[in-house]
Amino acid sequence: MTKKRNFNRTRSQSWDAVAHWYSGWSGRDGSHYHRTLAVPLLLELLELKAGERFADLGCGHGILAPPVAELGTRYVGVDLAPRLIAEARRHHVRHGRFLVGDVTCLPEHRLLTTGAFDTAAFLLSIQDINPLEEALEEAARLLRPGGRLAMVMLHPCFRIPRQSGWGWDEGRGLRFRRLDSYLSRLAVPMQAHGQGTTQSYHRPLGDYVTALNAAGLAVTGIKEVADLTGEQNGRADKRAAREFPLFLGLKAVKLG
Repeated sequence: MTKKRNFNRTRSQSWDAVAHWYSGWSGRDGSHYHRTLAVPLLLELLELKAGERFADLGCGHGILAPPVAELGTRYVGVDLAPRLIAEARRHHVRHGRFLVGDVTCLPEHRLLTTGAFDTAAFLLSIQDINPLEEALEEAARLLRPGGRLAMVMLHPCFRIPRQSGWGWDEGRGLRFRRLDSYLSRLAVPMQAHGQGTTQSYHRPLGDYVTALNAAGLAVTGIKEVADLTGEQNGRADKRAAREFPLFLGLKAVKLG
């Protein structure tokens, strides 16, 4: 008999074991999807300004640092994996500061004081972080009143690890999106890379809004982005690519 996983007791772990694979796969400046979809979406949501302070939570190997620094914004990245932080420092040290830390319980550090940041973000990291509520509470703590938070993630309504996929309706000639689960919170082990595996955490969209509100963050924007950058074969595939978004972006503002 398979023992049922208690999602609420599952905490996200360091990506140290897969750091070499991940940084090699995505490249110094991020993968194709980072560069063409995810990073532009995040920057559009945040509307960063010169002189502002920005916290990149779950920063990985720091691919967001150069485009943020180019805007004149002061960048601080935090990640639980020391090897990813080492990669970030090796490639992007002139663009910002990088710290090892758990974003659900940030370390005491002079760069991470309460209210020190104008903006913060989770770029394709929030679905690898658990508990969600603790991560958003820490993000809210870092922000000044009126500060802005953005999250970019795989769309939780359509892209659920191991619980969603593409299907084909032969009679109607349609490519459709199949969902096997949605409302249940899930901790999903991902494909093994390097010396270990990582966990992805699925939550329904309402859980993100509820957790943001509980942390004192009011949702002020939402944008869904389709993957129109790949090669789609035929009208049905092109239609499906347009209709089912790949990424979801949420913007929130700290109240008070």
